[in-house]
Amino acid sequence: MPVPIPSPPHRILVVDDEPDILKLIEYTFKGEYEVLTARSGEEALAVLRDQDVALILADQRMPGMGGSELLERSIALRPHAVRMILTGYSDIGSAIEAINNGKVYLYLTKPWEETELRQKVKRALEARDLEEANRRLTEELRVLTAKLVRENVELKREVESLYGFDQIIGRSPPMQRVFDLLTRVIDSPTTVLLTGETGTGKEIVARAIHYNSPRRGRLFVAQNCAMLSESLLESELFGHRKGAFTGAVEEKKGLFEVADGGTIFLDEIGDMPPALQAGLLRVLQEGEIKRVGDTSVRKVDVRVISATNRDLEQAVREGRFREDLYYRLHVFPIHLPPLRERVEDVPLFVGHFLHKYARRAKKIVTGVTPEALDLLAAYPFPGNVRELEHEIERAVTLVAPGEPITPRLLSEKVARGTSAPGPAAPAPSARSPQADAAEGEGRTLRERVQSHERSLILRELERHGWNRTRTAQALGISLRPFMEKLKRYGITDRERGV
Repeated sequence: MPVPIPSPPHRILVVDDEPDILKLIEYTFKGEYEVLTARSGEEALAVLRDQDVALILADQRMPGMGGSELLERSIALRPHAVRMILTGYSDIGSAIEAINNGKVYLYLTKPWEETELRQKVKRALEARDLEEANRRLTEELRVLTAKLVRENVELKREVESLYGFDQIIGRSPPMQRVFDLLTRVIDSPTTVLLTGETGTGKEIVARAIHYNSPRRGRLFVAQNCAMLSESLLESELFGHRKGAFTGAVEEKKGLFEVADGGTIFLDEIGDMPPALQAGLLRVLQEGEIKRVGDTSVRKVDVRVISATNRDLEQAVREGRFREDLYYRLHVFPIHLPPLRERVEDVPLFVGHFLHKYARRAKKIVTGVTPEALDLLAAYPFPGNVRELEHEIERAVTLVAPGEPITPRLLSEKVARGTSAPGPAAPAPSARSPQADAAEGEGRTLRERVQSHERSLILRELERHGWNRTRTAQALGISLRPFMEKLKRYGITDRERGV
């Protein structure tokens, strides 16, 4: 255990024109403080210019500069030193005046008792130490507060940039329609309903709406309505009073109160129990919530963004979802398309996730080969963007440093091109362009058209160096149906150069 380093003794300055008094006071504090002496005000000021002192003890009556003037002038040199004055009974009035003017801590009358002098100096220095500690803490608190303010501003900027619309990936026509709707709704308090399959990025879009809206300075809170039981979800959303149920040992604010002035995101809203739907309807209609076990209502100002991958209209018809709540939520619906309907965005996502996970793994990955990218674009990804992200994370884990991601690093289901396991359909036998071009007698019109289409696809593949993405673009079709044609016609890399 380290031995604490003792603090150095306080340094005090004694000023008196009588040498005997200087020696007496110096002897009184010997071994307890470091004592400096001066025989005049001018000499004392010279000492103060060179030495930092904790306390100044000066005689009131001295030739030239008196004690009050010295102590007043010492403020500019040592503002935090304690000032004390020695005075005779006849000078008490002037000493009191100096104290009242805030220049002197206290005065001692001559002659003084040694014990009294020691006690008063000790108390004066203790008070000075407390004041100094308080001053340091105040300054540290000021610096810390300024730092926290700066960090808070920087964090808000970082969060806002993280959830800016430019961070939502997508250039495809379906996503352009989404962006158009987002720009129209961000500045209003309108309730938004996000629909779409699991993994399409509904929470990311909800955060983007909040952090680009006038409410971005307040909280964004999210709750999945399918994750908790009815009682726990009610307490989480609306809060509870102390003793409302077993385990409610203290009052608790619900998320609607926590998000007051901000935004609440209710994911899987279609799974909200019917008993809680009335409470949500009250929030949307009246801006009021009632804590569990409470009798009074509380006002809240919260923007509600909800999301679902279910058919809410069907749930209304089946009586599982309130019709009046549905229309309150369905004010401004935004549908997020599945990844299979925006294949053009797959390369953008691949590049984004590749950079993200390569940086996290501290690994250099030199990209994705065209063949691997073609397979990724052709796979339907039932789990949408989330599944694609996991696929790239897995590939980055497997790839050797400094190498690209190739088809062999992709999962079997992606390499196979189907989301469901099972035997692949038998492929037609490979044919050369010349053989396909020869249309023999006895062939149906459909067979001749397919033969011509296969030949055309082969020629375009060769013209574009067997890059499937560029070939599909040149033929004016999306990559996924193009890959299906390759599979149907049995066109593989083995036919290169035929």
